[in-house]
Amino acid sequence: MINRVIARVQTLFKRKPKRGGRDPKRISSREHGINGELVSRSALRVCETLQKAGHRAYIVGGAVRDLLLDIAPKDFDIATDATPEQIKSHFRRAFIIGRRFKLVHVMFGQETIEVSTFRALVNADRLIDEHGRVLSDNLYGEQNEDSARRDFTINALYYDPTTGDVLDYHEGVKDVRARRLRMIGEPADRYREDPVRMLRAVRFAAKLGFAIDEATREPIHRMAELIENVPAARLFDEMLKLLTSGHSVACITRLRAEGLHHGLLPLLDVILEQPAGERFVMLALSRTDERVRAGKSISPGYLFATLLWNDVLAKWNARLAKDEHRIPALNLAIDETIEAQTEKLAIQRRFVSDMREIWGLQPRFERRTGRSPFRLVEHLRFRAGYDFLLLRAAADEIPVEQGDWWTRFLHAGPDEREKLIEEAARGGSSTATTGKRRRRRRGGNGDGAPSAV
Repeated sequence: MINRVIARVQTLFKRKPKRGGRDPKRISSREHGINGELVSRSALRVCETLQKAGHRAYIVGGAVRDLLLDIAPKDFDIATDATPEQIKSHFRRAFIIGRRFKLVHVMFGQETIEVSTFRALVNADRLIDEHGRVLSDNLYGEQNEDSARRDFTINALYYDPTTGDVLDYHEGVKDVRARRLRMIGEPADRYREDPVRMLRAVRFAAKLGFAIDEATREPIHRMAELIENVPAARLFDEMLKLLTSGHSVACITRLRAEGLHHGLLPLLDVILEQPAGERFVMLALSRTDERVRAGKSISPGYLFATLLWNDVLAKWNARLAKDEHRIPALNLAIDETIEAQTEKLAIQRRFVSDMREIWGLQPRFERRTGRSPFRLVEHLRFRAGYDFLLLRAAADEIPVEQGDWWTRFLHAGPDEREKLIEEAARGGSSTATTGKRRRRRRGGNGDGAPSAV
């Protein structure tokens, strides 16, 4: 205990004087009411370890915001006055990452705690591009400076799990209670520094049900084009967070309202302007939201396959209208869609592979005779392809009977499966096909949506 006190006193004497002059409001556990049981043991351990070594360390950002809302955070970030090298030296499994700003990932089994060093408010040496976007910034500073560097007031809160106090520099607790999203500093300047903040504003507002402060909201529409300057990989990460937030329908609706959906996913804005395409996309997103909120796993590959299916389908039908062979036509349509997509959004290769397989399985569901159904149910991606088929049926893209047949076949015993195949062979199902190539009818579902069946 004595060594800990001595170490902390030494750190205080070594510390640089404050810059900026802003002191935080200290809110006790009795005032803020955070439930300590919702705090990750790993995050607590990181804070305690760094504090015992003479450093300041706090849980910061979205985790504090969620704790104030009595929501169990999914991730915990730590902010400290220790440098990345000092942080790394205190943990057996710690890795320094990042170029724009160095971070440390501390690993505890399957859990990762992200630890950052307090950032300086003013850095004359930081690299920016011609649009004002920050490219590199590794100058460290004081906690009050770090708080001013964060995007929204609700994300600039520091919680010390060892004392129970929350440090609030920008009235963030007040904004949480008012359910208001407010930018720290001049919004236009902050969006110029990092255009992704516009997407984050939409995601937080939709996810939390917060209203965006008018001064924060006003520049978004006129500055939306700055998103074009964001690296594709980072844009993909932010888009994935948005779509897997459990509130993707609200996020997409808000994106469109703020004029931010154009260009995020090529042709997504076109899809959302077509009744059939919008119905399919929104149904897929609503089902994804249900799974996330129920704590079930989701597949990013499946999700992006649903978002881009309308484009694949339109290109496929266009080729079929030219009398091209069905499977080669589908493969070419997939290639065209993926190529257009990767120009803007860097979907990871493993997800692209899943998307291709899900799309490629759809024609195979039409073959319900012989041994084809037995081989299909053994396919590694059968379940994803089957769920995709049911989604198409629910969106009225294909007859419901086709999905029903596969549902019965999936749960049937050997004898019943043989009977189902015999029925399909006799034409007992209105959607049964023989697997032979047929000339497709255009606009087959009667409501303007192209049909692939």
